[in-house]
Amino acid sequence: MKRVSVYELKRSLSSYAREAAEGEPILVTRHGRPLVWLRSADQEHVHVGRLFGRASLRPALKRASRGRYLEVLLDDRRGREKR
Repeated sequence: MKRVSVYELKRSLSSYAREAAEGEPILVTRHGRPLVWLRSADQEHVHVGRLFGRASLRPALKRASRGRYLEVLLDDRRGREKR
């Protein structure tokens, strides 16, 4: 495992990305504290369907909700805080 600071990662991102893609996990630190891991993507979990790169995004709702979804989100969050 290799450790690298955010500053060093920014300076040499392509070389660290190549190392991570080859299987070397890299721990990125900020002020000496662990921040994130840089590692190879698991290709077995990446799904590329027939519409990859050609699909378009569609809105989930047909009409405006006038903010009602915010009430539902707040209720959900309040319920989780009580648990």
